[in-house]
Amino acid sequence: MTMSALGEPCVLLKLGEVVLKGNNRELFERRLQANIKAALKDVGVKVDVRQRHGVIAIFLPDGTGVEVADTVAERVSYIPGLVWIHRAWRVAKDPSAITKAAIELLADRDDVRRGVSFAVRSRRRDKRFPLTSMQLDRSVGGELNDIYGLPVDLKRPELVVSIEVDRDEAFVFTGGLPGQGGLPVGTSGRGLVLMSGGIDSPVAAYRMMRRGLRVDFLHFSGIPFTTSESIYKAYALVRALDRFQGGSRLWVVPFGKAQQSIKASGQDRLAVITQRRLMLKTGEEVARRLRAGALVTGDSLGQVSSQTLQNITAQDDAVDMPILRPLIGLDKTEIMAEARRIGTLAISELPDEDCCSLLAPRRAETAAKVADLKKIERRLDAEELAVQLAGSLQEYRLDA
Repeated sequence: MTMSALGEPCVLLKLGEVVLKGNNRELFERRLQANIKAALKDVGVKVDVRQRHGVIAIFLPDGTGVEVADTVAERVSYIPGLVWIHRAWRVAKDPSAITKAAIELLADRDDVRRGVSFAVRSRRRDKRFPLTSMQLDRSVGGELNDIYGLPVDLKRPELVVSIEVDRDEAFVFTGGLPGQGGLPVGTSGRGLVLMSGGIDSPVAAYRMMRRGLRVDFLHFSGIPFTTSESIYKAYALVRALDRFQGGSRLWVVPFGKAQQSIKASGQDRLAVITQRRLMLKTGEEVARRLRAGALVTGDSLGQVSSQTLQNITAQDDAVDMPILRPLIGLDKTEIMAEARRIGTLAISELPDEDCCSLLAPRRAETAAKVADLKKIERRLDAEELAVQLAGSLQEYRLDA
C-alpha cells in the first residue's frame, strides 16, 4: 500500500449536537477547534485544522507517516463535542482517483482475504461533483467487487468503504473511532468538582465536561492525621481525566483539623452531614476565587446515608452556589461501568486513607434537620472556618 496511490493521510472529525446550535453554532465550533489544537500541540508536527460543513478536517504536513495520523486520531477521540473520528485519505476530487484509492485501501487486509461482505457509502458535500452519491457507490463498488470478489450487502455490511466529496478534495476511509459526544469543554462555563478518591466524583467530572463545563478539582485531605496517599490518588485521577479537557488543575485543602473539631462537637450522628456542609462551604469560597459558577459532586440518590433526599436537601442549604449532581439517578453498577470506560475505575479502587474515614459513626443520620446542623455550625464558626480552609489551598500542577 503506497501513500502516492492512496493520497495523503488526514483525520476527519464528525460533530455531534454542535450542529444544532443555530445562530450560536460558530461560537461552539471555534471553541471546539481551539480544544483540538490544544490537544495536538505536542504531537510533533504542525497540524492544519479546517472547518467544513458539519465536519472538521485535520491535514498533516507533506510526508507525514500513518503513525502520526493514528496518534492524532487517538488523541482527539477524547475531546467532547465529536461523535466520530475517521483516519482518512485525502485524494483528488476525481472519480478515477477516488476509485484507485478505495482499491488500494482494501489491499492486504485480512478481512478482505476472508471474503467479508461490503458496501460503499458516499456523501457529496459539493453537489457540483459530476456523479451522484448513488452513482459513485455503484462505480466504486463495482470495481471493488471485480478485483476482490467480495459479496455486496447494502443492509448489514461487515466492511463499509466511505467516500466523502468535499469542496476541494475527496476523502476515502473505512471504520473509525467513536468520539465522546456532548459539547466542547468551555462552552458552558466553569465548575469546581469536589474530588474524593472514590469511584463517583471522577465520573461526575467527566459527565460535566461532556456538557461543556470546564472544571477544576478540589480534594480534601485528612492531613495531618492521614498520609498523602489520597492526594496522590486524586492527582492520578485528575491526570486520567485531563485527556478530556486539558489544562486541569488540582487544589488540595488540609481538612484533618477541621474534622477533629467536628468530631469534638459530640454530635456523632450528624458528623458526616456537618462535614459535607463544611466541604461545600469551603468549595463555594474556593469556587468564587477561581471564578467558577457551580460546584459538582458525585452524589447518587440513596446510595449511602448522606445521600438521602432529606440529607441532600440539608447540604444544598449550606451554600448559595448551584450544586450539580450528574449521577443523581444512576446506580453503582452504572457508575462503575462508566468509570471503567473512561479509565478511572482502576485508580479509584486503589487503597488510600480517605479523609472521610476519620468520621465514621456507628450509625449515621439519614434525615438531618437544617436547624440542628446550623446549631453545630455556630459553635464551630463554620463560615469563618470555611474561609480559613480556602486560604490554606495548595495547587498541584499536572506538569510538575
